[in-house]
Amino acid sequence: MAASYSTPGVYYERVDAGAPPVSPLRSDIPALLGIARRGPLQRPVPIDSWKQFVAYFGDVTGAGYLAYAARAFFENGGRRCWIVRLASDAAATASLYLTAGTVPVWRIAATSQGVWGNALSVSLRQTHRGQAVADPALCQPEYAVVSSVSGFERGTQVRIRVAAGTFAQRLVSAVDAQSRRLYWVNPEPRLRFPEEAALTGYDPMAPLLIESIDFTLLVRDGTRVADTVEGLSPSRRHPRYAPRELAGIPVWEPGSPNWRLPQTPPLIQVDELRGESSLLALTLFDEPDGAWLALHGGLDGLSTLAVGDFTGEAADPLASDAEAARRRRGLACLDAVDEVGIVAVPDIHIRPLPNPERRPLPPCVPDLCLPAPEPGPAAPPPEPVGDLPPGFDEGQIHAVQAAMVAHCEALRYRIALLDPPLAAASDARLGIAAIRAWRKRFDSKYAALHFPWLRVADPLRLGGSVLRAIPPSGHVAGFCAHCDWSVGVHKAPANGMLNWVQDLTLDLDDTSHGLLNDEGVNVIRAFPGRGIRIFGARTVSSDPDWRYLNVRRLLIMIEKSLGVASQWAVFEPNDFRTRAKLHLAFTGFLMALWQRGALAGTVPAEAFFVKCNDANNPPDARARGELLAEIGVAPAKPFEFVVLRVGRGDNQFEISEAAVIEGVS
Repeated sequence: MAASYSTPGVYYERVDAGAPPVSPLRSDIPALLGIARRGPLQRPVPIDSWKQFVAYFGDVTGAGYLAYAARAFFENGGRRCWIVRLASDAAATASLYLTAGTVPVWRIAATSQGVWGNALSVSLRQTHRGQAVADPALCQPEYAVVSSVSGFERGTQVRIRVAAGTFAQRLVSAVDAQSRRLYWVNPEPRLRFPEEAALTGYDPMAPLLIESIDFTLLVRDGTRVADTVEGLSPSRRHPRYAPRELAGIPVWEPGSPNWRLPQTPPLIQVDELRGESSLLALTLFDEPDGAWLALHGGLDGLSTLAVGDFTGEAADPLASDAEAARRRRGLACLDAVDEVGIVAVPDIHIRPLPNPERRPLPPCVPDLCLPAPEPGPAAPPPEPVGDLPPGFDEGQIHAVQAAMVAHCEALRYRIALLDPPLAAASDARLGIAAIRAWRKRFDSKYAALHFPWLRVADPLRLGGSVLRAIPPSGHVAGFCAHCDWSVGVHKAPANGMLNWVQDLTLDLDDTSHGLLNDEGVNVIRAFPGRGIRIFGARTVSSDPDWRYLNVRRLLIMIEKSLGVASQWAVFEPNDFRTRAKLHLAFTGFLMALWQRGALAGTVPAEAFFVKCNDANNPPDARARGELLAEIGVAPAKPFEFVVLRVGRGDNQFEISEAAVIEGVS
């Protein structure tokens, strides 16, 4: 009953806001797996630009195609991708140990495995941000009255000159700026540190010189100082304790939507080795102040790279943490990354080439009529040389690509972009027989095969060539993202010019193209005056209902969006109100897709239907706590409706695809 608003006052009315709207989820984000110069190993990392990729994973390398694929993705319209750097267990991190006496205290290491860390060196420079003088007549064993408390805070480790040539170390437990007191023993017993100690034994006639103990850490990459970190403390009680401030690259955890990478990746990290809590004096380090200490022991771990490093293993709930981490490698570590919609592994096809050596410029011939030129900068040192990965045969390539397809089929909401072997994509003597034979190995609506390879400008000029042949998956993933952003996921990722490509490894005529297109191979061709274009958008499925790649990706987006948006209905009353809310939300979502051209039909009834009423939710099903919504969509001509069954059971919503119903309009 509506309340009467004649009398002034505050009135409460319950308003049913209805179901939240269904929003389309992104399907343009790929995961690229492969070999890189550096970067987190066997760990998914989100990257939003080519510049960010270079900062975290390094530039292109002859050992892998990953950097080439990532650049191709961003050059062709991609905006975000997940990168997984691959290597074997033999990969090692360059590091060094700082010792106090004979006890290792800190481990300074590169932030990721690889020989790149062997070019790093660090230097510790003592600084004293806080300096003060105390009058012994005003001091007590528990505190000192100083000339200034600037530069001191709770947790600061200090050095105190108690007599000529004699020093003591204490930890500041509290600072009273009004009375200018530095407390060695906190006046509040509950706030005291275990390391606290009163100060006694000083000369009552000589002033006490008190200095904070902190330091600046310099990091050098080759001969260039690449990073400087100031104000670090050796005390774990201090807010800027070195192992806490330099903890390395943060690890992404599932369910952390606001997680972001640092804008500038750190080069080194500091790990604490001593478990007990005690004062650590920087002056106790064995290394002299200011000396450059080189990191060593880094290994790329590529020569022993195997198929298991690409695919990982199935999770074992009874496995230890170390065993579980070993299993989460390659494709397996992507299981928890929900936003991935495309998967590509270009480096299973690697044909490694060593990086060219850096050579200094030849000296200039001096002009005797001019003053002697000033000496130029020293030539950069040679880059550390790591091992190269092996070449994989067709059996190993097929094993990884079969694992890619199985991975996408199991998770249901992503597509595998398959690259053909190099021999099948570049040897003109084989014609198209090799790629046709390779295509017959796969039959899945969650995978697409593109052919041939692409030649791109090579900054390294490996083998003396200005071009390098790379797998096409990076370009294709970028073009898919471009189509999603410019038109929508329903747009076929084809008939668009590719960027950052100079040539193809194999040219085809119309006859060969027609044969491959009928068999589900998406051919990339060069057209005079139109550039190099993807001229096919099919899956490798033998089912004609899932022939087109854009139809499969559209249905993936719809299913995923409906699944996420319907979770609010779990535990809601299974009555007509809940069903009506779901019907309204689903209808509005599909209507918006139809208006954008994603669905076929001249009227909504030809494009989709939503059924969620008493007819498909009988009393016995409702008594079991089940709720069913049947949704049909017509993504392409003829008006074939793909039926999605959205059902609630066991307190969760699940979506399944039913058989195609023909002739429904």
